[in-house]
Amino acid sequence: MYFVYFLRLDNDDIYIWSTNNLRRRLFEHNNHLVLSTKFSSIIKLLAYIVVPSEKRARNLEKYFKTGSGKAILKKRILTDEAI
Repeated sequence: MYFVYFLRLDNDDIYIWSTNNLRRRLFEHNNHLVLSTKFSSIIKLLAYIVVPSEKRARNLEKYFKTGSGKAILKKRILTDEAI
């Protein structure tokens, strides 16, 4: 199983990535072991999507990083009711 996950950083940016081990990856983020989030002090997991393959996870990750993907993410996944 692979995860596409969404984090809120302390500057209110949304970080989007994928992994096959979500617990390990969150540990790495929270312990400043990931270069792109190393200087963020507050990291909150907002949501994640589970998919069966790495290819599907990478494709979803790329989509959610596009303008239309971010719009869908904010409108359908990261709504006040979902958080």
